[in-house]
Amino acid sequence: MNNAFNPAHIKQLFLDKVWHTAEAQFSANQARLVTILRITHLVIRDLLEGMVTLRAMGLVYTTILALVPLLAVSFSVLKGFGVHNQIEPLLLNLFLPLGDKGVELAAVIIKFVDNTRAGILGSLGLILLMYTVVSLLQKIEQSFNYTWRVSQHRSIGQRFSNYITVVLVGPVLLFTALGISASVSNVSFIQDAMQIESIGVVAKFFGTLIPMLLVTLTFTFVYIFVPNTKVHFTSAFIGAVVAAVLWDISSWAFSSFVVGSAKYTAIYSAFASAIIFFIWLYINWLILLIGCTIVFYHQNPSQRNLSSQRATLSNRLKESIALNIMVLVGKHYHAHKTPWSICELAEKMNINEDLCSTVVNHLCARQLLKETADLPPAYLPAYDMDTLSLYDIMTAIRAAEESDTLSIQTVNAEDEVLAIEQIIEDALAEKLKGRSLKDLASKE
Repeated sequence: MNNAFNPAHIKQLFLDKVWHTAEAQFSANQARLVTILRITHLVIRDLLEGMVTLRAMGLVYTTILALVPLLAVSFSVLKGFGVHNQIEPLLLNLFLPLGDKGVELAAVIIKFVDNTRAGILGSLGLILLMYTVVSLLQKIEQSFNYTWRVSQHRSIGQRFSNYITVVLVGPVLLFTALGISASVSNVSFIQDAMQIESIGVVAKFFGTLIPMLLVTLTFTFVYIFVPNTKVHFTSAFIGAVVAAVLWDISSWAFSSFVVGSAKYTAIYSAFASAIIFFIWLYINWLILLIGCTIVFYHQNPSQRNLSSQRATLSNRLKESIALNIMVLVGKHYHAHKTPWSICELAEKMNINEDLCSTVVNHLCARQLLKETADLPPAYLPAYDMDTLSLYDIMTAIRAAEESDTLSIQTVNAEDEVLAIEQIIEDALAEKLKGRSLKDLASKE
């Protein structure tokens, strides 16, 4: 086989050119291309590792359970505004790639929604209905947080307010926008202008572009709003554009190849419509999560590497991050500045929020830091910086993951090892015990 077409050779050439070449050697355009190739490679790697696809499957299951309750709640809200009849056209548009099966599914779902009345359900049924809706939104947040390496979830109060906003306000805004769009298109002046050929071509172009733009803006909003972290608009918009393009392509491919195939009907018989619907849901969730992954890697250049997706901290790195966090918090406290949040600390130290959150949680557990009542919480020294010694900080972070059942005291160590450990502790105490956090925090 020619070496140029050898898969191993192509792979090594790709790694050498894209990953092992210093960025300083690239021109501006080459650097952009390399960034695109790196992010694409990382997204494919994450897909092959399986967690993205597994979470997409979980979201499909939750969506099936929550779809009717979600529409029932939205229907109740929209009924008060007199626009509840718009639900069926929206479902028909959503299920357009499913062809005739989409019409059947929309009719069945609307029938279920009509049968879901608060009076029939009773108080317990209504609570279970709301729980099903909230569980879907919570599952989406957890999937996005996993992609962003965020282990700290929103508080119950935040979740309740955010989810209620989405469930109650979202449908009103969505259908108001649809209503305005329909009203404008029905204005006689605009209909007359559409008869002119040149204007008609332009209108047709914008008629195709505007839905794509609306989908892109919707995805951008989701990527900014859902993760429990600060997401930059530029990164969210780039991920949303890619997701919207993939969504449009998948819609065309799905309607052209999958729905028209007689194999599904032959194999699944009466279940064919449901199976096709499940596949369509899976593709949609997968695209949404792929876009979220792109947003994460675009915003976090430090995470663009070939190491494991879930980074781990060495002991040395953990100690360094802990000491940096304590000094940064101490400096702001000493200068009467606004306390640091985890997001701000992570950005300042150029590390991802999950790692920063892990160390902050250790420091809080060891009562070296305390949270403020802000949302999201910020952090302050747990007590007077004059009495907070550097030795205490280092000792606390070194023992952070020890417990009563597994610690240095529970290990049956040899006498020679105990002697070495004591030498290390004595040296650390000698160098740091006389120095407090204020000594570092008060330096200009």
